[in-house]
Amino acid sequence: MCLAGTQEEVRAHVEEEGLPRLSRRKLLLGGAAIGAAVLSRPAVSLAGAPQGPRRLRDLTHVFRAGFPMYTGDAPARETLVSIPVNGFYAQRWTFGEHSGTHMDGPGHFTLGGRLSPDITPEELFVPACVIDISDRAAVDPDVVVTVDDLRRFERRHGRIPRGAGVFMHSGWESRVNDPAAYRNLGPDGLFHFPGFGIEAVEWLLERRDIRCIGVDTLSLDNGPSQTFDVHITLLGADRYGLENLANLNRIPARGTEAAVGLIPWEEGSGGPCRVIARW
Repeated sequence: MCLAGTQEEVRAHVEEEGLPRLSRRKLLLGGAAIGAAVLSRPAVSLAGAPQGPRRLRDLTHVFRAGFPMYTGDAPARETLVSIPVNGFYAQRWTFGEHSGTHMDGPGHFTLGGRLSPDITPEELFVPACVIDISDRAAVDPDVVVTVDDLRRFERRHGRIPRGAGVFMHSGWESRVNDPAAYRNLGPDGLFHFPGFGIEAVEWLLERRDIRCIGVDTLSLDNGPSQTFDVHITLLGADRYGLENLANLNRIPARGTEAAVGLIPWEEGSGGPCRVIARW
């Protein structure tokens, strides 16, 4: 049996091209070949985009008791009921909004800035660009993403798209299971870990109209910052930041879409979220 419309498609092609008419046998064989070709193609969506296998990568750390914090108490949990005793299992958690992999919303640093429920669904999907500074971070824990890093990225991978999420990969997540090493408090009383430089953030806002930035450390600003210029500038521009991201070295530098699963916490200045990359 031929696929519906196969004979008509072949016949129309013959007539259009002025080719010799085919016998029924040749027509059937030709139709079978066309059918095989159609079935061998990747599935196509209604929008016309090929729908082949997609890859996913979780960019989120497990939300756990004792996760390192920039300030405040680490998350804690207790078992409320158990299956052997109560027939079902549930916990109670206590944690600050800025625990684990989380968002800093505009209202975190900006008086009157938008809060968690104000972030629109459209803003939670971003084309991701990963800026790798891990080589420098291995030598200098206070290193920041610079404009030169961004230009170097674009020379290799193309222009950072409008509405992008620009993520810093410093390799710092390798320390996450050691809170002291992750915070890296120095004898000067300051933290020491990588972050974004203010010039890079201003460049991204003014020239690329990005939607957010993200880091694999405790703060958008690098550890020793006392003025939080990156927070103030980025959130003041009504954008958001993501902190404590994971697995940035396991996704492509470009060509990935990140989905930010933020709960619309009531009056939230941000909050824990799950970030998933797909490509």
